[in-house]
Amino acid sequence: MNASTIPARAISCSPRANGNSDKLAALFARGFAEAGGNIEVTLMRQYEVRPCVSCYRCQHDPNGWCFLEGTDRSAPLFSMLFEAPALFFSAPVFFYHLPAMFKAFIDRGQSYWLRREDGDERLLSLPRRTAWVALVAGRKKGERIFDGSLLTLRYFLAAFNITLAEPLLLAGYDGPDDIANDPVTCARVLEYGGNAARAMFDGQAMAVNQ
Repeated sequence: MNASTIPARAISCSPRANGNSDKLAALFARGFAEAGGNIEVTLMRQYEVRPCVSCYRCQHDPNGWCFLEGTDRSAPLFSMLFEAPALFFSAPVFFYHLPAMFKAFIDRGQSYWLRREDGDERLLSLPRRTAWVALVAGRKKGERIFDGSLLTLRYFLAAFNITLAEPLLLAGYDGPDDIANDPVTCARVLEYGGNAARAMFDGQAMAVNQ
């Protein structure tokens, strides 16, 4: 297996440092790398992202550009969605949804969704890729704890021609070391990362042979 020169991205989307989401991203990246993949871990909280203000300037800008991209650090994060051959997102669930920091980034995807709807060639020509996701909730029970987060992620990523793989949904992990102290779950995440790398390589091989 030859690792891609452009790394896959494991993005931890929690505002809490050194907690469960960070551990999940590190474990996924380790499993991915052990399977031969090239991957880097990104901590979303290190990137200031200003929330969408629903001004619709992007709809009237000739290039569909959001003026906020010049005022924060969202552009590098969006570049990852354009360039990475595969992605992984880990995030906690707050009140049945994604944390505010992550949701602000997603809402800023409005300008890209509008561009795609208008036939933007760069977006329409993006290769089909896969995103893996692990969501962690403090609650042990709940019928629809993860539904809202998964639905939002699915439609946000679709604008970049990225589809969601079967997610890892982890309930009952609240303390910052809960994942780290569960060897069974750690092994599952390592395997999840390894499977993601192998799936990426299989997809690349299929594209070459078509």
